[in-house]
Amino acid sequence: MAAVQWHSCERNYDAELQRCRPVAMPVEFGEYHPLKPLMVTETKTRRGTRKGSTSSSSSSSSSAPPDPLSSMLDGTDPLSMFASASATETSAMSHISSTGDLGRKKREKQEEVVGSDFELWSSKRGEILARFTTTEKLSINLFMGSDKGKGPNPGSSAVSEKVRTRLEELDDLEEGSQRELLNLSQQDYANRIEELNQSLKEAWASDQKVKALKIVIQCSKLLSDTSVIQFYPSKFVLITDILDTFGRLVYDRIWTMCSDPRPLPESFTLEDVNDTAKETCLNWFFKIASIRELLPRLYVEAAILKCNRFLNRSGIQETLLRLTAMIRGVGDPLVAAYARAYLCRVGMEVAPHLKECLNENFFDLLTTFRQISGENVQKQLVVQRVEVPEYVTLYSPAINWILQCIAYRAAESLLTEMMERCKTLANNAMLLNSIMRAFRPEFVAARATDFISMIKDCDESGFPKHLLFGSLGRSLACADPPEAERLTILNEAWKVTTKVRSSQDYINCAEIWVEFTCRHFTKREVNTVLSDIIKHMTPDRAFEEAYPQLQSVIRKILTHFHDFSVLFSMERFLPFLDMFQKDSVRVEVCKSIMEVFIKHQVEVTRDPVILNAMLHICKTMHDSVNALTLEDEKRSLSRLIIGFIRMVSFGRDFEQQLSFCVEARAIFCNLEPVLVQLIHTVNQLAMETRRVMRGNHSRKTAAFVRACAAYSFITIPSLSSIFSRLNLYLLSGQAALANQCLSQADAFLKAAVGVLPEVPRSISVEGKLRSSESFLLDFINNFLATLLVVPDHPEHGVLYLVRSLLNMVQDYTWEDNSDAKVRIYISALPLLAAMSQETYLYSIPNMDSNETLYGGDPKFLSEINKLCETLIGQILDHLKALTRDEDCVRRQSVLAFSLFGVLLAHGDLRNNKLSQLAINLWNLSHKHGHCETRVSVRTLEHIRHQAQQPNMAHLSDTVQRLALQSRT
Repeated sequence: MAAVQWHSCERNYDAELQRCRPVAMPVEFGEYHPLKPLMVTETKTRRGTRKGSTSSSSSSSSSAPPDPLSSMLDGTDPLSMFASASATETSAMSHISSTGDLGRKKREKQEEVVGSDFELWSSKRGEILARFTTTEKLSINLFMGSDKGKGPNPGSSAVSEKVRTRLEELDDLEEGSQRELLNLSQQDYANRIEELNQSLKEAWASDQKVKALKIVIQCSKLLSDTSVIQFYPSKFVLITDILDTFGRLVYDRIWTMCSDPRPLPESFTLEDVNDTAKETCLNWFFKIASIRELLPRLYVEAAILKCNRFLNRSGIQETLLRLTAMIRGVGDPLVAAYARAYLCRVGMEVAPHLKECLNENFFDLLTTFRQISGENVQKQLVVQRVEVPEYVTLYSPAINWILQCIAYRAAESLLTEMMERCKTLANNAMLLNSIMRAFRPEFVAARATDFISMIKDCDESGFPKHLLFGSLGRSLACADPPEAERLTILNEAWKVTTKVRSSQDYINCAEIWVEFTCRHFTKREVNTVLSDIIKHMTPDRAFEEAYPQLQSVIRKILTHFHDFSVLFSMERFLPFLDMFQKDSVRVEVCKSIMEVFIKHQVEVTRDPVILNAMLHICKTMHDSVNALTLEDEKRSLSRLIIGFIRMVSFGRDFEQQLSFCVEARAIFCNLEPVLVQLIHTVNQLAMETRRVMRGNHSRKTAAFVRACAAYSFITIPSLSSIFSRLNLYLLSGQAALANQCLSQADAFLKAAVGVLPEVPRSISVEGKLRSSESFLLDFINNFLATLLVVPDHPEHGVLYLVRSLLNMVQDYTWEDNSDAKVRIYISALPLLAAMSQETYLYSIPNMDSNETLYGGDPKFLSEINKLCETLIGQILDHLKALTRDEDCVRRQSVLAFSLFGVLLAHGDLRNNKLSQLAINLWNLSHKHGHCETRVSVRTLEHIRHQAQQPNMAHLSDTVQRLALQSRT
């Protein structure tokens, strides 16, 4: 291709804008709406054919795909169809329903399982195992028996043979060999019990049902052993796990027997159970009834209580009442208490509506309290050297569970009855504590003063009063007592709390009552509570052992106090924060405060109290950053600090705002995203100054803007991210231009050009290495757009910034087989063409650009044209080189078409050489068929349309010489 001379076409931007404006068309909304569905009416002719007619003018509407929005309106969407089908099915089923079906549904509703508001036993077992421990040695005595009775003779089918075999098996359970494990630690004991649980599962899987039953019976016998009484609650947890496993295995086996040929429904009736399953179920109950000892017989039958569903409707209720009466035969009150707890547990799982059994168990438990002072219990405690108060606490898991079952969805009157029974037992502290924790918080809150009176009358030796107030406080944190009683309640609770000597017990109770104080009182009372906590937790650095509770106090305060001017005006709040001296905990607390601040601080602030406190908190977070800090943690801290910076505003006191940014830069120098935000803030500050002054630039204003520019110019080099530096140099330069600070703008733009050679060929993006080429191209295109309004420096010659940029592009080491340099050259041509216009496309008010400085000087235009010719020459040389392979040909086509578009939009095609170059580029781009035909067709249509415009007739000749070519 021969060398050409560049001539930019003259542009009338206003006329072009008018031509590009969309044409408004009148719309009659009564007939048209984009979401209005097409109404299709279908009729059947006598021959059975279907005809369709539409209410719209479209004749093809009947074959159009359904509109998902309109289908929702006419009820044909999937959910509506499902609902319609369900309604139809329900209607059809109603014709065949019977009185028996209605009765079954009523029973199912009554026997529904407990809801999600019921705290399951599984959530309590871990706490019990951790609380009730021992250092004494434990033992396990098992009478596992021989294997002489594994089952009846396969050849025998007589009933008498089955009965004889079953009796032999049961005798063997009672008379077998003894296995004793002594001197076990607590962990060893737990491991052995888990081994027995696994043995049970293995025996069941290998069809050794008798062996499985032996294991369960012998484990149940262990619950009668109270030789290490402090460990008994944990022993109960471990062994009842085995009972639960056994009960589940038996139930699943019988369920499976009923599931052939069709699965048994969850809400089955007796009619759904086959005879084989019923016989097997009876077999299990007969075996269990033959167990001689009371406790294992009771526990094992309770374990398979749910299996009564296979036998009769009232079996569960009758069995519960019978087992409740059987427990009265257990002599040890602690053993009996936990047996009742287990019975209530299985009862709540299968029949939570049967409250009579629960009440009977609880009242029986209260009756056995008299045995605690009896001779047998007292002797046992003397032998084991256990004090009565410690012994009484062993009952708490059982009592808590039984009361929870009783109180679940119970009427408020039941609480009154329980309180009266508690009074008859001289306000037993443990029982009172269980009552407060079991019943609904609303019921407890309404009787808060009554509970306080009962707490005062309790004997503190057995159960400390601060624990009782803690339980009361938990209820009052969820429900509000009468308003007139709140101050009295707080005073009474705090009188007891502040006298607690143990710092750990104190903070456990104080942390609970902080919630009540924050809910119902002002900062004055909260400040008093904080002062008391500091007083108790500072001596001997007791706060170091109570960080979780202290963090909970902070969270509760932040939940109720969102006005940070009020929060930080509390005298003891910041001293309270000073107790968090462990770095990791201190940072977490500061992060929680910042999260609340960002979420709830709606308006910007300049309150010095808030600013000083928040700067202190943010500095704490910042100072935790070191070389080992993970990038995710740095991002998290930066996000919080940036959220604070964005909420700081001094209004029109711009100098104070800049001073704040200067201070923040010194504090947060190690977090790059924060520095980036500060530079953005300062640039916005400079732009806001321009907006407020409305072009009236006094010396003071100009000095301030220069100060902002100096802030950015000093801060940007400290950033490690090269693209952050580039973008901020450009942004700061644009802000300086907008404020007519030409020397500062020139410095920023020159600095950006100076940094460009440092851009690496690859950068890390979200932990992955990516080519930097696309980011660099985006930046340079943005940079070029800015250069249009930048006036030339009188000492550096014409277009010195443009030349500096292009020289950098020329010298930069691009990737192999890269077209980036040529793409930049192509992008620079529209800029140069725009610079040659008499009036620029955009300008900065009150600032002269090159259009004014040169005034269309022919020498200036000549320099532009020469530079354009040089760029086009470089582009054409690159295009000639792209002929090696298929990939090069494809790249050649794309670049040629891009240059063609630039010539068409910005070149004066009345020049024959330029017009011929455009035609050659078109042919080159279509030579090998890599251009998209649709784009080419639309381009030709655009040129034909342009040719009809005034002074554009020369395009008619050009478009006639442009032909579409396809790849063959």
